[in-house]
Amino acid sequence: MNKELLKEQAYINGQWIAADTTFEVDNPFDNGVIASVTDCTVEHAQQAINAASDAFKTWSKTTSKERSKFLLSWNDLIIEHADDLAELLTIEQGKPLQEAKNEILYGASYIKWFAEEALRINGDLLPSPDGEKQIQIHKLPVGVVGIITPWNFPQAMIARKVAPALAAGCTVVIKPASETPLSALAMAELADQAGIPAGVINVVPSTASSDIGKALTSSPVVRKISFTGSTAVGKTLMAQAADNVQKVTMELGGNAPFIVFDDANIDSAIEGLMASKFRNSGQTCVCANRIFVHETLYEEFIKRLGNKVSELTLGNGLTEDVQITALINQKGIDKVLRLIDQATESGAEILVGGSPSKEFKNIINPTVLSKVNKDMDIACEEIFGPVIALIPFSDDDEVIAAANNISAGLASYAYTEDRHRINRLIQELEYGMVGINTGKLSNETAPFGGVKESGMGREGSKYGISDYLDIKYACIK
Repeated sequence: MNKELLKEQAYINGQWIAADTTFEVDNPFDNGVIASVTDCTVEHAQQAINAASDAFKTWSKTTSKERSKFLLSWNDLIIEHADDLAELLTIEQGKPLQEAKNEILYGASYIKWFAEEALRINGDLLPSPDGEKQIQIHKLPVGVVGIITPWNFPQAMIARKVAPALAAGCTVVIKPASETPLSALAMAELADQAGIPAGVINVVPSTASSDIGKALTSSPVVRKISFTGSTAVGKTLMAQAADNVQKVTMELGGNAPFIVFDDANIDSAIEGLMASKFRNSGQTCVCANRIFVHETLYEEFIKRLGNKVSELTLGNGLTEDVQITALINQKGIDKVLRLIDQATESGAEILVGGSPSKEFKNIINPTVLSKVNKDMDIACEEIFGPVIALIPFSDDDEVIAAANNISAGLASYAYTEDRHRINRLIQELEYGMVGINTGKLSNETAPFGGVKESGMGREGSKYGISDYLDIKYACIK
């Protein structure tokens, strides 16, 4: 790994800033210490906000073509260093190395996309109702943006938020998850190498997450908050942001239904489920959480699925061909084991797995549970682990109602060949994203986001830049 990318200090106003206090970043696989990182305070956050505010005065005046060139240079450096970034990501987050490489390239795709979208920020000239005036519509950057990112996709979530912000002419203060700050700091180093001006991007790693969040939401200078994380924290940030009427983009928790109808291709459905469920060992907000299988396919489905799950390889993410790795921390492990225990106590049966690995202490064996019902905790909570909970169903009305009977509404999946049913699912599933006959949803050209308590706003696509722009109307006589 390129040691130049392993940064342990905060990045504020184009400078690497140390502090008296640091915190350790551990490797989830063996709990070994990787780095001691600057533990930023509210004062550091305020320095970053001030730097972003000063930089906004000039960055917002740059041409869209100039901003596009900066983003493309940043993208090129990320691609050039993709292997080093992937190794760093695996070490601090735990996911398999190939998955980490895919995340790096996925994140870069957003930077490239919004480098191109920067050139397409267009206003309007509207006809006046009285014919005597000219009506102009201008789109202007909102200002300084506070960005708070999670540990499960520490590089891609930064890219997906920072790219549209910079493309629009905004400047940013990033608070990465304390579990995974190294990917964020490496991104800042490459942004610096790309020539992005000082103060446009600032990174403040900290264990005082709520304090830094409060500093961002209470600042009158910060005009927007973009957050990915739990619904509970999202609600807190939204309440705080209301005091300054800050714009917010919230990508919050999910509880994705994965529905296999009676006409589904079983092999395709299992392939899609495996891809959705076990990516990052189940630690994704859009992974399949509740798996509804039609009763006529149920027994055959679980038999074939069990065979597939039993073949998954466990181990260190740096080891070639490993598919299931360590969960992020002991808290995550304890939650998954609690949900398995509660399900079995309530009548669920373990078909595969169901326990921690005997060989690798921080890995949970990939698990398949049958005879789950929709009222069990494992069906009501986001699992965030390598556990498949199978629920049989008998008809369309029943399963659509069950799929919608939760507060979350991020991603959903369904396997069926019936076109009329597909149209109904698209209309009636209360989710921001619906995958039909696929377990993979996300890409830079599509609007990523949820409804209900899974958040608001969209990331990626032509819609993703609009949340970073204000509309100004000018009436000229």
